[in-house]
Amino acid sequence: MTASASNPDHRKDWSRTGGRGLYVQNVDGCLDAAIGSHGLPPKNLTAALARLAPELLRLQTQYRDKTLPLLSIVDDTADIDAARAAYERLAAGARTVVFYGTGGSSLGGQTLAQVAGWNIPGGATAEQRGRPRTRFYDNLDARTLADALASLDLAATRFIVTSKSGGTAETLVQAVATLAAVQKAGLADRIPQMFLGLTEPARPGVANGLRGLFQSFGIPLIEHHTGIGGRYSALSNVGLIAAIARGLDPLAVRAGAKAVIDDLLAAATPHEFAPAIGAATAVSLAAERGIKVLPMMAYADRLGRFAHWYVQLWAESLGKAGKGTTPLAAVGPLDQHSQLQLFMEGARDHLLTIIRIANEDGGPPLDPELAKAAGIGFLGGRHVGELTAAQSLSVAEALRQAGRPVRVIDMPRLDERAIGGLMMHFMIETILAGDLLGVDPFDQPGVELAKRLAKQRLMS
Repeated sequence: MTASASNPDHRKDWSRTGGRGLYVQNVDGCLDAAIGSHGLPPKNLTAALARLAPELLRLQTQYRDKTLPLLSIVDDTADIDAARAAYERLAAGARTVVFYGTGGSSLGGQTLAQVAGWNIPGGATAEQRGRPRTRFYDNLDARTLADALASLDLAATRFIVTSKSGGTAETLVQAVATLAAVQKAGLADRIPQMFLGLTEPARPGVANGLRGLFQSFGIPLIEHHTGIGGRYSALSNVGLIAAIARGLDPLAVRAGAKAVIDDLLAAATPHEFAPAIGAATAVSLAAERGIKVLPMMAYADRLGRFAHWYVQLWAESLGKAGKGTTPLAAVGPLDQHSQLQLFMEGARDHLLTIIRIANEDGGPPLDPELAKAAGIGFLGGRHVGELTAAQSLSVAEALRQAGRPVRVIDMPRLDERAIGGLMMHFMIETILAGDLLGVDPFDQPGVELAKRLAKQRLMS
């Protein structure tokens, strides 16, 4: 018997619509009524949510007072106007736009860009057709960078370089190497038209290598928000300029994020707010059931980079002071054939989040005779998307029957508003999880130590 059948009010209690209808989150599959002793008793989840009441109130106040910019930025438009104008000037006459940046300076933009669809000749929509191709180089690899610079038609390529501090060594190396390649190609006089920088405003006594380098060449710069860190910057101009490059509507992205803020403001208690339920579930399962690994498995290629963005957000925000859990990126149905075996029968330390998108057109139809010849006659006359939908439903149910915690997020569609809402949900969920864990979700001391040691090694 399912949890909802045994208790008619159970689904009403723990299923929450988010973003004013952009998605529905359900954590029934994490509770003992659904998966037995490996799940949480509702009273434990309720207790964790009660602990979040002060933080919920604090976030509401921070939005109204504009003291937490990653929340209040949803109301701004000036930075979007500036980013759009800078991009259009840069992209004039280009065939390819290359994005340099690492971590939060790239993953948010990739997440938004992918919603437009990758590997689609000419673009998925009329707005995208005719726009330059976008390429992201976020991991510094000597061979990859050398091959890119050798293969790109530099005269028809433009470069957007992002570093909040202006001191990220990997990104500066990419910029310096590319500037040298452009000079060698005899294009030195065009450098100001071929590059765009995105970094913090100049501050007295604060070094900013990217700003100094680009100003020496007369390269235009737009300002990175000083109050929004890399992994939380997806909804700022850092991420939205990539959305603009792919022909997406940045205002719609922010509108989706604002819908989650509206949920936040309307919530009288954490029990009414989907990100709070998500945070309380994840932290409580870790503390009470030893759940230490959190796979994010979306049944949509267009959410592939979202899973990797989520991994950085959760890991870098919460993995400190000996605390935190390990996020894992997955995509369905591909990873049913690689990771699912572990999730189903491995150590009982996983909480799987499944994201499902309603497939309106279903993809290509399957010819009945060809399907029969291939041994899949039962799929004849159906559409491709029907198999994926059936798999996403069946995997969630299989995990429940195996007593494995599973959270499901259902989305009617995947567009700019939906991805904006989904990203804001997980940013707020991460902040709330940090409150429950007693860690600061905005710093990353371990990363800074590794940077200092690498610099010392190179200077010795």
